Amino acid sequence: MATRIIPADWIKNWEKSGKHEFVQLCKNLAYKTNHDSTIKDIQAALYELCWHVIQGNFKLDLSASVLCDMMDLRDDMPSILADVFSILDIETSSLEEKNKRDHYTQLVGACLFFVPDAILKERLDPETLESLGLIKQAHQFNQKIVKIKTKLFYKQQKFNLLREENEGYAKLITELGQDLSGNITSHIVLESIKSLIGCFNLDPNRVLDIILEVYECRSDQDEFFLPLIKSYMCEPLTLCHILGFKFKFNQEPNEETPTSLYHIAAALLHHNLIELEDIYVHLMPLDASIVEEHKREITEAKQIARKLTMVVVPSEKTEDKEREKEEEKNDKAPDNQKLGLLEALLRIGDWHHAQSIMDQMPAFYATSHKAVALALCQLLHLTVEPLYRRSGVPKGAKGCLLRPLRNKRAPRPAESFEDLRRDVFSMLCYLGPHLSHDPILFAKIVRLGKGFMKEVQALKSIDDTLLSCFLSIADQVLLPSLSLMECNACMSEELWGLFKLFPYQHRYRLYGQWKNETYTSHPLLVKVKAQTVDRAKYIMKRLTKENVKPSGRQIGKLSHSNPTILFDYILSQIQWYDNLIGPVVDSLKYLTSLNYDVMAYCIIEALANPEKEKMKHDDTTISSWLQSLASLCGAVFRKYPIELAGLLQYVTNTLKAGKSFDLLILKEVVQKMAGIEITDEMTSEQMEAMTGGEQLKAEGGYFGQIRNTKKSSQRLKDALLDHDLALPLCLLMAQQRNGVVFLEGGEKHLKLVGKLYDQCHDTLVQFGGFLASNLSTEDYIKRVPSIDILCNQFHTPHDAAFFLSRPMYGHQILSKYDELKKAEKSNRQQQKVHKYVAACELVMSPVHEAVVSLHPPRVWDDLRPQFYATFWSLTMYDLAVPHNAYDREVKKLQVQVKAIEENPDVPMNKKKKEKERCTALQEKLQEEEKKQLEHVQRVLHRLKLEKDNWLLAKSTKNETITKFLQLCLFPRCIFSAIDAVYCARFVELVHQQKTPNFCTLLCYDRVFSDIIYTVASCTENESRRYGRFLCCMLETVTRWHSDRAVYEKECGNYPGFLTIFRATGFDGGNKADQLDYENFRHVVHKWHYKLTKASVHCLETGEYTHIRNILIVLTKILPCYPKVLNLGQALECRVHKICLEEKEKRPDLYALAMGYSGQLKGRKAHMVPENEFHHKEQPVRSATPVSQQNGPGTTTKPASKTEEGVSEDADRAKDKYQGAAKPVNKANSTAAKVTTTHSTRDDKEKSGKEKKEKKEKTPGNTLETKGESRREKQRDERGAGGKEERAPREGKEKTPKADRDKQKAEEKNSKEDNKAKAGNGEPKEPSRERDTGAKESKSKEKGGDRSAMSGSLKSPVPRLESAESERDHKRRKLETHSSPSHSSSVKVSMA
Repeated sequence: MATRIIPADWIKNWEKSGKHEFVQLCKNLAYKTNHDSTIKDIQAALYELCWHVIQGNFKLDLSASVLCDMMDLRDDMPSILADVFSILDIETSSLEEKNKRDHYTQLVGACLFFVPDAILKERLDPETLESLGLIKQAHQFNQKIVKIKTKLFYKQQKFNLLREENEGYAKLITELGQDLSGNITSHIVLESIKSLIGCFNLDPNRVLDIILEVYECRSDQDEFFLPLIKSYMCEPLTLCHILGFKFKFNQEPNEETPTSLYHIAAALLHHNLIELEDIYVHLMPLDASIVEEHKREITEAKQIARKLTMVVVPSEKTEDKEREKEEEKNDKAPDNQKLGLLEALLRIGDWHHAQSIMDQMPAFYATSHKAVALALCQLLHLTVEPLYRRSGVPKGAKGCLLRPLRNKRAPRPAESFEDLRRDVFSMLCYLGPHLSHDPILFAKIVRLGKGFMKEVQALKSIDDTLLSCFLSIADQVLLPSLSLMECNACMSEELWGLFKLFPYQHRYRLYGQWKNETYTSHPLLVKVKAQTVDRAKYIMKRLTKENVKPSGRQIGKLSHSNPTILFDYILSQIQWYDNLIGPVVDSLKYLTSLNYDVMAYCIIEALANPEKEKMKHDDTTISSWLQSLASLCGAVFRKYPIELAGLLQYVTNTLKAGKSFDLLILKEVVQKMAGIEITDEMTSEQMEAMTGGEQLKAEGGYFGQIRNTKKSSQRLKDALLDHDLALPLCLLMAQQRNGVVFLEGGEKHLKLVGKLYDQCHDTLVQFGGFLASNLSTEDYIKRVPSIDILCNQFHTPHDAAFFLSRPMYGHQILSKYDELKKAEKSNRQQQKVHKYVAACELVMSPVHEAVVSLHPPRVWDDLRPQFYATFWSLTMYDLAVPHNAYDREVKKLQVQVKAIEENPDVPMNKKKKEKERCTALQEKLQEEEKKQLEHVQRVLHRLKLEKDNWLLAKSTKNETITKFLQLCLFPRCIFSAIDAVYCARFVELVHQQKTPNFCTLLCYDRVFSDIIYTVASCTENESRRYGRFLCCMLETVTRWHSDRAVYEKECGNYPGFLTIFRATGFDGGNKADQLDYENFRHVVHKWHYKLTKASVHCLETGEYTHIRNILIVLTKILPCYPKVLNLGQALECRVHKICLEEKEKRPDLYALAMGYSGQLKGRKAHMVPENEFHHKEQPVRSATPVSQQNGPGTTTKPASKTEEGVSEDADRAKDKYQGAAKPVNKANSTAAKVTTTHSTRDDKEKSGKEKKEKKEKTPGNTLETKGESRREKQRDERGAGGKEERAPREGKEKTPKADRDKQKAEEKNSKEDNKAKAGNGEPKEPSRERDTGAKESKSKEKGGDRSAMSGSLKSPVPRLESAESERDHKRRKLETHSSPSHSSSVKVSMA
């Protein structure tokens, strides 16, 4: 024993205290209320006492006396002691110690006088009984036991049937069949039955059987028969045997168990007259057979599904169908008595026993039989009725009232939502997908769920347990049941009424379970899935643009029940065939709201499929399946009212994970839903329209006139705001741009990285534009933080941060302006402008302070924060009004109105509507134009007031321009196409405003001089924007270049074209003058030359990015460049070479090159010879001595010296510019040299510089004179052959070249060293390219190829072997051009 009840001290001190303690213990145990525990404890105490006797620790006589005393405590004490002796008998018989067995035998013998012999004979072993003398022989006793048991259990009792009189049974049946409506009770009838049994000597078991037979016939009289049977029956097992015999009788092949038998069995179970375990064993079929049947059904369902997915010959299909029909006829389901009893239990409301039976069977096996499912549905109807009447009935609905069960033991009806947890939820879980048999109950459960969610929303508190229960019911019951319903659109809409109250996360989880797990849980669902796929294939094979309507109806019908399976197949087809997108989108108009939501989930699941690669196999482009799904997203979400939150959150999550492929989806959705396109292939008219207001952008700024976007854009905006995704998406996209390159693009192809970067950037621009145009001022300001927080805390790139903040500044300024106008009403224009300026100061002052933290302090030595913020905060809308674009769109609308009026086929009411629409649009555009004009005037006035404080003079103009280009111009000009135009126009505006300390000439020169590195670092789309920027800059330069009057008007008196001189012979004072028109034309020619030089370098590198980008840039600037014939020929030659080389290797480069080549040939007619592009008169050889020309005592007015190539000059030592000045017209034949230095330099340095310049002057003039005479001779002898022309020309060129080399070698070396120290020499790589080009040109010259020679950029001076270094020679070859003006360009020195 685990615990000793009798301590050892009691045995030792038995006489003193042990006996008393033991007796008291036994008394306490005997008086306990719990019967079972009392017997066990008393048995334990007696067992321990007897064991002490057997062990020899306790005297036999003492133990016998105390056991005798114990007999008075309870009536059954002898039986308890006999049980103890029985246990000890077994234990001692297996012991080897004979003395212990003897002690046991003596103990039992001492107790014989108070323990009856009969009890001992029942409990003890025959051998023990023989040793005690209770029986004579153990062997004979065993034989007698066997005989008695055989007689009791195996021999059938033979009743004397002749002795039983039929009259008794007749009277019994009459008694049971009488009318029970009066005062007849079961007690009265029972007394009569007892009398009949005694009088006619009837068998009691047969009487019970007759009672059950009558009860079966009168099964509605439960209240009479149940008490009668309960009073009559003495043994439940007997009743079970009789019922079992009845069930067994009906298990014959052609027999069918009557419903009444199931009913009485269920009633007896329900009232606990029999046990389920006892009756269950009599029912057929066996549980093992049921499990086998269930497995067979699943296997058959899978085989059917497999057949439907296989390609089968039509003849085989018909044969299979006929075979299936025959099998259905032959296979009649056998009678299942367990299911019959289960149905009966459910009908009377005995859920407890019904649940026990269903637990014995496979899941949903019982309810897969319609009768059982309907019985359970009926019980559910009764259980939920009170709660449904209180919380679920819609307004105006009546419904039919249900009578509750009279059975008081049935499940209690639910009065509150908490009561549903008691029985309803478990009933529904057992019912599972077979709720489909009762659509009314389906609707009730759904409405109860809606009532619960509305109650939760009203109380603003949620019971998580109940919510999880409803979600489980939706997952396990509602959705599977919907799959088994026959296209019930009403149920689908009813279910959506509940689902729309859940957050999309819950809904999508339900759809995921429905799609991926539910269809494998039941044989019927397996078949339904296969049938749905088969039908979907049939429809999709026949879907075209022409039959969208009938096919759409079929899709709608199929989608009401199984949308997940249908959409999964449709999406798989769209991923393969993108031409299905249009017909599919149009055919989806017959879907329910639930189906649209499921469609959104299926799209997201398809996008997130981990098994699909989002790149093509060449790893250079995005996969076509992703592009197809993105297009579908845009079209579907625009056309139909589908919730966007899930899709937007998916894109946000992928961005957060550092993946940018799925931004394609957001791009398509914004484009289709908001009508905002992002493309760099805009026409000039579209670009002009994009600088206007929102109405002009919508009418003339996009390729597709996407109308009716108001509702869809509102839905997109609401989704973003409701889920707080607007700013996170912007910030993630801005951060991901660099992540594409540095994090995501590790092993990806460079081409793909560029595309992903462009996609990320374009989507950011598009999305930001959508937010700016659709969010209200309050919403936008509330969500977008200040510029310093964006950049410093969120690490947003500066260009993106200003792009997001820009609309906010505009909103705030206009709001403040309106406030000031309301505060002081005045109609005077001047006062309005002042108020606008004041509003700008109030709004932008915090911004000026905030931007200081964005850059190091030294930046603000040249640029004022005010200038920086102004540049980044304005747009093209603020700078100019596109009057032409407004006029163009108004004229289009007028033409439309006229066409409508003249069209006789259009009905009058439609004519009226269209005319009203066009007229309203005209008025809107005119009003918008007027509003923009006033706005631009206010902005220009504000800039005029601000300009004096924009730029400081703390550093050199070169440093100022460098920072302006680095921090303002270059980042923004590649941000978007409209920003590229803005940057060019802003530079022009700063020039026109006569901004102090801003050198326009230097700015343009830095932009044009060396574009190689800028072009090489751009992506494809950035190249287009950069090309557009260069084109706009060139347009301005070309306008000034083309007409002296325009130049004098727009540049003549402007500080941007100011040059500063130093006349070395005087007292060192500074004089100022403007760059004249002819010198400006020379500078423009040099810029064209520099562009050609950079373009040729990029084309000859062989690098994919260099070639692609420069071709894109050249295509963009084609309207303004090339203008000079020989430069165009040089480009044509290089591009032709690219076409030949890349035709097989890189087809995309070949296509670009061929496109540009064709356009370039078309522009040849507009190209001019070099002497027409700028003045190329031959300078007159001056007789004035060098010392007089450049000496300190000269009285000649020095010629102005324009900046020559800021890529060479502006990058040299700070504020130090030098070069050879040449005469440019006949009137001024005396050349002058102007050298600029800082005023702090000492006189010794100045005099040394003057001496060096004197030495350089003479060879420069000689070279230029010779070069000019040579070019004139070339023009005269242009018809001569190559060999005859080259020989005399080379002879003439040798002497001047050698003379110049000998005199200038030392100076050139020192000059190169100075350049190298300043770090501003031309790049070595272009120099090498030019040298390579020179060699190629010479080889072509020897072959007599004049066209190649004329197209090359090499100097006509031949290469000579001299003491000059190779580096100097290369540089001179690059810098020396066939134009004399190029080497005589006048340098501008900026101090």
